[in-house]
Amino acid sequence: MLYALKGLCVIGMVLCISLTLLKVKANLATEEGKAEWAEQKKFAIWNAMVGVVANFFDTLGIGSYATSCALFKIRGSIKDIYIPGTLNVGDTLPVLLEAFLFFGFVDIDTLTLVSMLVAAVLGAFVGAGFVTKWDQHKVRIGMCVGLLILGTVMACKTANIGPFGLVGTATALHGAKLVIAVVINFFLGALMNIGVGLYAPCLALISVLGMNIGAAFPIMMGSCAYLMAFGNGPKFIKENRFDMVCTLCQMVGGVVGVCIAYFLVKKMPIDVLLKVVIVVVYFTAFMFGKDALADRKKA
Repeated sequence: MLYALKGLCVIGMVLCISLTLLKVKANLATEEGKAEWAEQKKFAIWNAMVGVVANFFDTLGIGSYATSCALFKIRGSIKDIYIPGTLNVGDTLPVLLEAFLFFGFVDIDTLTLVSMLVAAVLGAFVGAGFVTKWDQHKVRIGMCVGLLILGTVMACKTANIGPFGLVGTATALHGAKLVIAVVINFFLGALMNIGVGLYAPCLALISVLGMNIGAAFPIMMGSCAYLMAFGNGPKFIKENRFDMVCTLCQMVGGVVGVCIAYFLVKKMPIDVLLKVVIVVVYFTAFMFGKDALADRKKA
């Protein structure tokens, strides 16, 4: 099963790169696409840096969505309406690499792992059908609410409030606990479409169900990797709801960030970094909310 899961990661990488490049090529065949590409190139270096930093944090278990959203919004480096799609398409390649590296990190029950992965993919697929139809105002509201939820969960994680202080040893779930895990991971996959990163809430879920905390890494990284590659990513690409240049920068920069974190970094002040990210997340949520209110006033 381990080889099958890693094989799916490789297939997902090929699929993501192929679909993205084909869509970019089709866009560049039009005058509108060429103009958009020229505009997006202005922030290429910044967005590549975002990919490195965010996915470096991602590999350490902090997550990438919060960091990426904040850095995109603060600099205004991509259009708000493209943020959900760019997050889910651009981070696909680096997160698939993470999953490839972390599968086998903990000896986890196959049924538990596969069930939760499938649930996340289905949730993302269903959720993307709604988000890709949203206008900019709805995207801003969704991102504001999503980041507020994410920031609150991350704050609870930092303070060991709720399930985060629990230490379990189980490597398998059965009966009602397995059903609960699958249902909740389905909704966490759906929430990925509006910027609610899956890592922190999935970690809480793993903890409260009494599982070994190490099991969170293959579950949360595998969930994100597969839901991006086979769930919402292809939908965002099909609907052309992503920033072309930023997505490619995220792919390349993200892989660099993952490799630095996994192969070179041995110890980091994670708690300090997490607290900084939380403050930035709340500030970014405020910025999205402010812009959403401005949209309403204009209307």
